Amino acid sequence: MTTIKDSVHDHIEVSGVAEALLDTPMVQRLRRISQLGTVALVYPSANHTRFEHSLGVYHLANETLSHLGIEGVKADRVRAAALLHDAGHGPYSHNVEDVIHRHTGKYHDEVHDLLRAGEVAEVLDDHGLDPGEIADLVRGDGELGQLVSGELDVDRMDYLVRDAHHTGVPYGTIDHERLVRELRFVDGELVLAEGNVQTAESLLVARALMTPAVYGHHTARIAKAMLRRAAERLLDAPDVSPEGLRRFDDHSLFAALRDCEATAGYADRLDRRDLYKRAVWAELDSVPDALLDAGDGEIVDLEREVAEAAGVDREHVVLDVPGRPSIPESTSRVVVNGNIRRLESQSTLVQALMRVQHDQWRFGVYAPDRHTEAVGHAAERVLGLDLDALVSEVRVGRHRTLDEFSEN
Repeated sequence: MTTIKDSVHDHIEVSGVAEALLDTPMVQRLRRISQLGTVALVYPSANHTRFEHSLGVYHLANETLSHLGIEGVKADRVRAAALLHDAGHGPYSHNVEDVIHRHTGKYHDEVHDLLRAGEVAEVLDDHGLDPGEIADLVRGDGELGQLVSGELDVDRMDYLVRDAHHTGVPYGTIDHERLVRELRFVDGELVLAEGNVQTAESLLVARALMTPAVYGHHTARIAKAMLRRAAERLLDAPDVSPEGLRRFDDHSLFAALRDCEATAGYADRLDRRDLYKRAVWAELDSVPDALLDAGDGEIVDLEREVAEAAGVDREHVVLDVPGRPSIPESTSRVVVNGNIRRLESQSTLVQALMRVQHDQWRFGVYAPDRHTEAVGHAAERVLGLDLDALVSEVRVGRHRTLDEFSEN
């Protein structure tokens, strides 16, 4: 048994298959994958890694298995899946995941190809575990897969608390110990036991507060958009393949960006935190549906059109189109009066939080500081934005309005 001191869960005891997996290259690589990517440009202490998070998920999974009375091979499968659940992440975690998916067809939780051979496969085989079954659990398949990837998974419980701890914000604080204690399987579904509607709501509130303050902070979004665009251009170079990019860590990605003529400018700006600024920061009701539903190729074409209309270089315009507002946690299941019900049907808070998400949603167009006014007006014309409907303080060419108040 190995005991590891953790900043969130204090001491984590790792044994069995998880202990054997710890020092494999696939798991150790996670030490070089930042948990929050570009958020560290806003919160300097947010330098925790996917390795720390994976240990936390393993710990909470172990606690949950104990409370549920699950033992033997079934428990070992979940333990292995918990430790390996982020093995498929590319560099900077979610920051370039969409780029990788567009070129490989794989998201970070699709790890069957990564687990079927190599040292991890050997460790799993030595412990009587099928790598394919572990990969299924990572993807959330089956009853026990819900513990690893689902609306009430231990992944979510760890990252909310861990991200709040390392950023220093109080919003992600949840009673994860109670959540673990109150989990039950009823007819194959993972639910919270009777009397836990407010416990489930706490996950929604924590996520709703963390999103604008941390995950969706405008500076982190700008840096993420620049990094994503740089990664796309890197794949046009002959020396980097999509599968190669997928297995980069943060350091190797940045080294490749610096060494590639087409991306060196982005790398230099990110290195110096000389980020693009908001030329447009538009609310959901101001953005045409066609733009919200635009594919990746269409967005690239629109960036080119905006750049031409503004009279600036193509790389000086980046569009940032978030997904439509959603709250996955609203489908969490709770037992109410002996019946399993979705949280959204039991909680008026869900509807209020959906409205908050709608109000906080923003579409961004980013450009170097000296070009924001020209790019902003060009974007308004080319994209058909209804900026007269805006009530936010940041409009075309007025990005400094809010930036004056905070470096973040």
